Amino acid sequence: MRYEEISTEEYAGGTRLNFRLDGRDSIVVRPANPLPGNPTAWRAEFFGAFDSVDRALVERGWHVCYYKVSDMYGCDAALDMMYEFYKFVSEKFSLSNKLVMFGFSRGGLYSVNYAAKYHDHVCGLYLDAPVLDIRSWPCSDLESREAKECLECYDLTPDVLVNFNKNPIDKVAAVADLPIIIVAGDADRVVPYLENGAIFVEKLQKLGANVEAIIKPGCDHHPHSLDDPMPIVQFLEKNCL
Repeated sequence: MRYEEISTEEYAGGTRLNFRLDGRDSIVVRPANPLPGNPTAWRAEFFGAFDSVDRALVERGWHVCYYKVSDMYGCDAALDMMYEFYKFVSEKFSLSNKLVMFGFSRGGLYSVNYAAKYHDHVCGLYLDAPVLDIRSWPCSDLESREAKECLECYDLTPDVLVNFNKNPIDKVAAVADLPIIIVAGDADRVVPYLENGAIFVEKLQKLGANVEAIIKPGCDHHPHSLDDPMPIVQFLEKNCL
């Protein structure tokens, strides 16, 4: 891959390396005091937004990485590009050979789809107000720019959407052996929990999965995460280290 270093800056007491791989924005955060094995969280989307968990993990010795594929909605082509990114950064920066995927909003598409396709390189999922069915978002509004982009990425037409069966909610069996924590608001009007996370959690529970759901009463799509990140941090440290 074509590597172009851009800049470095401080992040949560560690060093944030900003670079481009094949022209796409990329980030690796190195903690000041890395844990053995360099455990790593991969923020699939919206790096730096509602990032209390990311920062807490860096402070506790985790690496964090990011690769910008936000215009591809977790389609197969995006997953293959993500895998090439993973191989590059895991070798160059000596990251763990298994990463925790952070799926915020549309990042849920990337995170679950990636974990299903490249299961051997994922050790857990943290999903926050996640999109887990493209019919719920963005394709609930077929006139939106995002819906048109998404349909093109998946090579779909509106008339076949009702039978589309390659959403994250259809891939539960492929990730049910992973520890999974979901945080969402029960009043989310953008990515309704009942159409996304609730279906995912119910299916996981039926398979006996290690899944925890933290539901925020009255919360809309924003704000993401929790005021106190420790319940999420502790779940990840207990199950993914």
